[in-house]
This record gives sequence, C-alpha cells and structure tokens, in this order.
Amino acid sequence: MNVIICKDKRAVAKEAYKLVRQRVMCGRAKVLGLPTGSTPQGLYQELVRGFKKGEIDFSDVHTFNLDEYIGMAPQDPHSYRHFMDEHLFSHVNIKWDNVYFLDGLTADIDRECARYEEAIVSLGGIKLQVVGIGRDGHIGFNEPGTSLTSRTHMITLAQSTIADNARLFFGGDEEKVPRWALSMGVGTVLDSDEVLMLAVGASKAEAIQGMLEGPITSMNTSSALQLHPNVTVILDEAAATRLKYRDYYHRIAPGNEEAMLKYLAAARRKAGLE
Repeated sequence: MNVIICKDKRAVAKEAYKLVRQRVMCGRAKVLGLPTGSTPQGLYQELVRGFKKGEIDFSDVHTFNLDEYIGMAPQDPHSYRHFMDEHLFSHVNIKWDNVYFLDGLTADIDRECARYEEAIVSLGGIKLQVVGIGRDGHIGFNEPGTSLTSRTHMITLAQSTIADNARLFFGGDEEKVPRWALSMGVGTVLDSDEVLMLAVGASKAEAIQGMLEGPITSMNTSSALQLHPNVTVILDEAAATRLKYRDYYHRIAPGNEEAMLKYLAAARRKAGLE
C-alpha cells in the first residue's frame, strides 16, 4: 500500500484532491466510488473548489455511492443521497443520470443489490473507489464479521456505528438511526481498479493499525485491502499514532520513487552503463 501521512485533516483533503483530480482528468476515474461521513467532507469541499476554478470536470464521470440506509427516502435530510447532493453533486457539473445510488425504499432487497452490481459491471467496473474507515475497521457498512468476498448486500449496523452516525447525521439521537443499511460488499470494493482510503483523528488510529499492519480478518473488514494491488491510504498524524512502521511509511511516501530513480541513474553512470 502507498501510505501518506499528513499534518492534519485539511492536508489530507488537499492530498486526496490531487489524486482524485489527476485520475479523473486523465480518464482513469470516469467511474468513481464515493463514501459519506465527516472524513470525505474535506475532499468534497476541495472537489467543489477545484471545479469552480476549472481544474476538474465531472461531465463524463459516473458515481456509485458505497451505501444507504434501509427505509430512508433519497430526499430525506438524513439520507446519504441528500448528503451527497448537498456536499458535492449540486455544486459540480455531474449529470444526474450518471449518479447511481442504492434505493433504501426498495421492496425487493435482493433484486436491488443485484441491480447495483449489474450497473457497476455495465460501466466496466469502478475505476477509483474512495473509502473511509469505521472505528471498528469497517469499510462501507461492512461490519465486523462480514464476509471478505461479500457483494452488495443488506447489513445490520453495529452499535458503535449507530452511535457514530447519530452524532453525524441525527443530532446525537441514536433512536433515530436506522438499524439496517444496504452496502457494497467487501468483494465489490476489492474489484475496483484502485482504492483511496482517507482517515483522520485519533479515534481511527486502532482501526488503521489493524488495517495496515494486522492480520487479514473479517473482524476488521478494511484489512482485506491488503489483498488489493493498488491502494493509497492518506492519514493525518492523529490517525497514524499507533502504526508500528510509521517511520518507514514516511520513507516510502510519494517522492521516494523519484529519489530512487536518481540514485539508480547515478549508479548506472558510475558502472558505465549510461
């Protein structure tokens, strides 16, 4: 994995924006997977800013969101669809027909999940999937114990997730948080060409340590990303506090490859190969 440790959450958002912008503008992220929550808000602010400055264009981008609450209408102010409209979609030139979301009011959950998987496949798969991480290591709504080969499915939310989301979306009232959701599966995420994980704050430090340095286990579903060949993890200092190999991650940060190539070129010249 490529691990980038930034000073603070603002720096995380700016670093993430650079990666997303580059992938979108070079055509490598025309199908984009997106999360909700407090962590990606900074990225969305940067994407809106970049669009207004003419740095990024969403006119031919398709998006798939990771998850949605069961029983939640898209226009409900607590829905994830509303969150995305408010923080990103309404401020950029994305075509509404290119926005794909799970239907929290579906009468047939299995069919809805299959429809979502089929829609992803029909567009050639997700090119860049952005994810956050829960305190227990979940990605999407794939709570501990979820199969690491799971596809889009219904999930019962853990109490810690309900508590976290109550603070973010429901004014702290846990009773208002739905107990079930639809989510891309871990296997669906792993099928993406590239994954970008964002994490900020000390509350994510244990989960991040398990994801990067622990065993691959369904009790930390994000740990499955160790099996993916193209993952970038962008953290702030607080989220990196429990990493055992923190110094090493600083050494392999972007820029290290350029230094290596200069070193190799000098070595080849010394050996008379250039």
